[in-house]
Amino acid sequence: MAEPVRLSKLMSERGLCSRREADACIEKGLVFVDGRRVTALGTKVDPECAIRLDTQARAQQAERVTILLHKPVGFVSGQPEPGYQPAATLIQPATRWREDRTPRRFAREQLKGLAPAGRLDIDSTGLLVLTQDGRIAKQLIGDDSQIDKEYLVRVEGRLDAQGLALLNHGLSLDGRRLRPAKVAWQNADQLRFVLNEGRKRQIRRMCELVGLRVLGLKRVRIGRVRLGELPLGQWRYLRADEAF
Repeated sequence: MAEPVRLSKLMSERGLCSRREADACIEKGLVFVDGRRVTALGTKVDPECAIRLDTQARAQQAERVTILLHKPVGFVSGQPEPGYQPAATLIQPATRWREDRTPRRFAREQLKGLAPAGRLDIDSTGLLVLTQDGRIAKQLIGDDSQIDKEYLVRVEGRLDAQGLALLNHGLSLDGRRLRPAKVAWQNADQLRFVLNEGRKRQIRRMCELVGLRVLGLKRVRIGRVRLGELPLGQWRYLRADEAF
């Protein structure tokens, strides 16, 4: 028989919610294991057990929003820095994209707990995801996330075939080998990067290692969701038919 595991951990692994959200649901009595309501934090269960969320918990999940923002240069994606605003300050009615056809109405409570699911440097632009949904945050930035991200990177300098090969696989940062990437020329001065990891300032540091200087960096895709025609500084809701 398999070793029992913490219920909140198992719920997170199955993508039902984040561990923090799982604990909150357990405390409220909104979780059923093999048909029995569980209310004690730290409860351990059979890893093969059936887990069901109460309809109230499912309704709360449905109310959580995920927002796609075209972040401009000069805004930080996460914690505020002196003299700079967090990208979340752009989420307001006036900056909602006019072409956003989702029926959801904007409400101030949607800003509560809204957090970036991944970084985008202050001097980079492009697609930034902000979400209240722990399931989506785990999918995008969890330790085992395999979601790839696509960038268009304008560079300066010379890059030979060996340097391009190293960008694809063979570089290390901070003493750790990088996962294989997909890097190719998009045009004469722009590279296309596809990565499934996100070390701090990874692309800029990779380029430095092969003698390139980054002049501009734009994220255009996360998983199956594209930036598309979303204007700079504007946002829209993730649609019900979209998934990363």
